[in-house]
This record gives sequence, structure tokens and C-alpha cells, in this order.
Amino acid sequence: MKKILFISKLIILMFFISIIVILSFYVYAFITPKFNINTQNSIIFLDKNNNDIFEEKNENNHVSLDDINENVKNAIISVEDKNFYTHKGFDILRIIKALMVNLVNGEIKQGASTISQQYVKNLYLSFEKTWKRKLEEAYLTIELETHYSKDEILEGYLNTIDFGAGNYGIKKASKFYFNKEPKDLTIEEATLLVGIPKSPNYYNPIKNYDNAKKRQLSVLKSMYKNGYIKKNDIDIIYNKDLVFYGKYDKVELSSVYYYKDAVLNEMSNIKEIPKSLLDTNGLKVYTNLDIDVQKILENNINNETKNTKMQIASIVIEPSNGKIVSLIGGKDYSKSEFNRAVSSKRQVGSTIKPFLYYAALENGFNPSSTFLSEKTTFNLGETTYSPKNANNLYANKKISMLSAIAYSDNIYALKTHLFLGTDKLSEVLNRVKVKTEIKQNASSALGTTEINMIDYSNGFITLANEGIHEDAHIIEKITDLNDNIIYEYKYKNEYILNKKYVYILNNLLTSTYDYSLINYTTPTLVSISNLLDSKYAVKSGSTETDFWTIGYNKDYLMLTWAGNDNNEKVKSSESKITKKIWAKTITNLPNNTKKWYDIPSGITIDTIDPLSGEYKQDGYICYYEKGSEPSYKDFEFYEFLQNKKP
Repeated sequence: MKKILFISKLIILMFFISIIVILSFYVYAFITPKFNINTQNSIIFLDKNNNDIFEEKNENNHVSLDDINENVKNAIISVEDKNFYTHKGFDILRIIKALMVNLVNGEIKQGASTISQQYVKNLYLSFEKTWKRKLEEAYLTIELETHYSKDEILEGYLNTIDFGAGNYGIKKASKFYFNKEPKDLTIEEATLLVGIPKSPNYYNPIKNYDNAKKRQLSVLKSMYKNGYIKKNDIDIIYNKDLVFYGKYDKVELSSVYYYKDAVLNEMSNIKEIPKSLLDTNGLKVYTNLDIDVQKILENNINNETKNTKMQIASIVIEPSNGKIVSLIGGKDYSKSEFNRAVSSKRQVGSTIKPFLYYAALENGFNPSSTFLSEKTTFNLGETTYSPKNANNLYANKKISMLSAIAYSDNIYALKTHLFLGTDKLSEVLNRVKVKTEIKQNASSALGTTEINMIDYSNGFITLANEGIHEDAHIIEKITDLNDNIIYEYKYKNEYILNKKYVYILNNLLTSTYDYSLINYTTPTLVSISNLLDSKYAVKSGSTETDFWTIGYNKDYLMLTWAGNDNNEKVKSSESKITKKIWAKTITNLPNNTKKWYDIPSGITIDTIDPLSGEYKQDGYICYYEKGSEPSYKDFEFYEFLQNKKP
């Protein structure tokens, strides 16, 4: 009995202490200066020429509460926070109810965030889920409720909330989805819009109409429960037809929203910038976006993906400095905001082979080094591995590295991989700053590793920049609105690969689209040979679920991927899509000088039979490190290399 009495007294004491602490917070909030909530959306995104990417000022998107349709206000309060006008920032009864529901179900079924709490979250630049962040948000909610009226809070909230497809704020959402001002929305339009923020991509009415309508029904039912509409109004409103506009009026390219999301993603990893817009008067983010390149890329993606269900991702980089000048993370941002260039990891297929062959060149191989290409089962100790060439085509004789690259021969690649040791490929990729761990197993040589596109681009930057590495990056610098520098990218300029071997490899990668190499099979990119007007190092790759094309010259590096988000198998008939997008884009870029690399010292030229790799007068022109060319070969080592078994 004494124990129960003690616990009861302790609970009562804790309750009163909690009340005192909360009241203390409100008193402290009252005596502290009023913080400015007019910084919402005050991030200006500038392209490489310092032009505002979105060609609009933030104040033009802000709309006063008086100019927002009553149905929007009633709907958002009903579905998000029915006690908004009576609580002081936290709905205690709702919190208790949500806790009980979640405990009974053993999972989070209900949330209890008020509009005030959600508005505070919208003022943050990152979304950490730490106790420190939760306490900060709780205190700022108290500050918000202390210094601002409910109407001011609701107005700010409606001007910052995410309505999907890159539309932050009710004005942009109204214009995008219905081409109307917020005050002119009908009740059916208003209730559909209000349903979107719960999950902007899932409830996007243009992409997921059925999902959006189900959510609209929930909004209508909540409005009925809160006395804003009559019960028989639900079906009438729900069944009214809606016509969507779905266009960006002020932004010419919808794909720049993928770039913007990539900017925000990079910002979240920069320690120097403030985590909340409350800590700054706004930000200017100077990006590397080249609008002209973005237009060309978007146009080619739109043209080449009209008849496919596959998704797409592509980035264009200046390899000399690592600047990502263009990025598209999907076919249509209004239908899918998922940014595949930033957030997806996919198997890279045969595009990994250039790094394998660089390792081979470093370890005594040259373009004439041969292995037997035939159907092969590799004994790997306790297991066996039987890779296949495309269409099961094999030379059934020894082929050179030149031919192996041109035809993307898997048997040659596996033999090279096992000959060198499975650690060499992962070591080279690690050296060129690819962060993804490459497993030291046989299949890694055929690109079974899943790698993110931006991470993967770091390796190709090093090849395209003659062995010198620079990190792929989107942001050049960030300042406050008074031009005080908060962050600036620091260039590394690391020389990490041998320039001679990189030059030899880059020339070998021009064989992939060379008609003169058609033999028992064809080079993998012959289909786009007619689209190319100068030399490029380029490699394609495919798996059951992915298509890749990656290529470059001195001026530009471009990576393009296509596939299905659900990992559904890709159709071989669609393998040319990434190749065409790549070729039609890179050849038409405005600053592409189309100059090839200068021959470094220590490199010589020889002519060979491309299949056998042997010296042939007037044969195929190939580049070698001096002393390794076929006509001056160390035949003792050469014979050893050819006869060595993996």
C-alpha cells in the first residue's frame, strides 16, 4: 500500500514539474525576441551563369490568408489539425490518443503533429530524426505560438507545405494542378489539393489519380465530421470531374526540379550551412547547372522514351573540374519525384570493365594481350561460374583486349579478373573515389555490384580527366543574401592514375562503335556510330534489369541509365534507348570542342590484326606503352601471359 501511495505521489509530482517546465518555456518564449518566419522558401538557386534557375522571386509565390479559398483552410484544418484554433501548439488529447492507438497496434498508425509543429519542420533545411532536433522543434513551436497569431501561422504553413511535383506553397500548387489562383479553387479542387501533402508523391493526382481520390474522400469525411459540409455533399463533391493543368508556368524545364532536389541532397551533407532557415536571412546557392545542356538532355530523353515504360536517369559532367552541369532523375517529375540519379543504386553491368582493363594495363597487359574466348565454366573452388556472352557468341579462339572491349566479351573479362586477382578491380575503383564497396568475387567483373550514378561517375571523371580526379559536385558555393560566403567547394586535383595507361584505355574504348571491327559479332555500340562526329571513349552495359551507356571526351562525361523501379526485366529491343540519348546529347553540347587527348610521352603506335592482336602491316591502329607493342614484344613474357590459366 505504501509503495502504491509513493508511486501516486511521484506521478503527481512529475505532473506538476512538467507543468512548471512547460510554463517556463512559454514565459521564456514570451520574453525572447520574435523570430522572423518570413524566410520560408528564401533559397535562391543560381545556375553556372548566376541566373535564378526558377526565374521567380519568393515573395511572388506568397499569398495572404485572405486570398486563399475558405474551402482550402477548412479542409486543411479538418484533416491535419481540427483543434488548431484552440490549442497552444500541441494537441495533448490527440497525442495521448495517438500513443494509445500505436501501442495497441504495435506500430505507428497515427501521428499527432499540429499545424504549428509541421510549419516549424518546414523551416528546417535538413530532416534529422534526433532527440535534439525534436526538442528544438518543440521549443520553436512554443515560440511560434507565443509571438504569432493563428492566422499568421496558418498562412505561413500553407505557403511552405509540399504539394508534390516541386510545388511548395498553395499558390504554386494551384497554378500547377489547376491553373488557378488559390482564391478561385472549387471545393473539389481544394479537397484534392489538401490531400497531397500527407505523401506528395503517392498522392500526386497526375501520377496516382486513384490514390489521390481515396485521400480526397478522407479529407471530405473529416470536413463532414467537423461541420464544414453536409453528409450528402461528400458524394457530390467526390464524383465531380476534375481537369488537371499540370504545367510549370514560370519554369521552362520541369526536369530542373530533379536538379534542385539533387542540390538539396548535397546541401544536407554540407556541415558549414545552417540547418534551419531561422538561422539565416536566406541563402543563395550557386550551382553548376548549365541550362542549355539541361534543355538538350531533357529534349532527347523526352523523344527517346515516348514508347517505353522504363524510367531514366542521366547526368552530364565537365570532367576537368567535376562539375555536374545537368542532371535528370526520371522521365517526368510531375509523375515521379524519385530521383534515380541521386537515390538509386543499380547493377552497372559491363560498364565496369574499363576499370578492370585499367588494372590489367597497370599489371603488364597491353591491347594485344589475348585470352581464349569460348563457352567456359570456371571452377571457383566449392562452386562453379558459367557466364555467357551476349547471344552466346564466342570467337572460339584467342582474342585481343582490343576485341574484348569492342565486343564486351565476358569470358575475356573473367579470365583477366581471375588472372589479376579479384582484389585488383575493387582496389582501382576505390582509388578513383567510388565509395561503394566492390566485392572481391568473380561476378564483380561483369558489373553485378549496385552503384549509385553520382558515386559511379567519380571513377569515370578520373578516366576522362587523364588520371586526375576531381569529385563530382553540384554546388560551387553558398552565401547568405548579403553575399557573405558560407561554403565554397574546395578543388582537389588529385593525380591518381597513370596517364599513359589511361590514354591507351581511352583509345581502346573508341573501338566499341567502330564498323571496321565487325567480325564473328559486332561492337556493342555500332548502332550509334552514324550519330557520332568525333572520337569518344564509350562503354555500354546491360543486366537483366538495367541498361547503361557511359562515355566521354576531354570536355564532357555523360552517364545514362534506363530500367524499371520494380526491377522488372528490361526488353532487349529497348537496349538502344540509353545509347541514342547519350549520343544525341553529347554530340550537341554547346561547349563540346570535340578535341581528343594529346599523346603523352612514353606512348607509341603500332598496327595489328584486331582479333588476334598480332602485328599486321596496315592493320588496325593501336596505342602501346613503348616497348610493349607487338613488333617489339618481349616474347618470353608474352607467351607466359597467354598460356597462364586463371
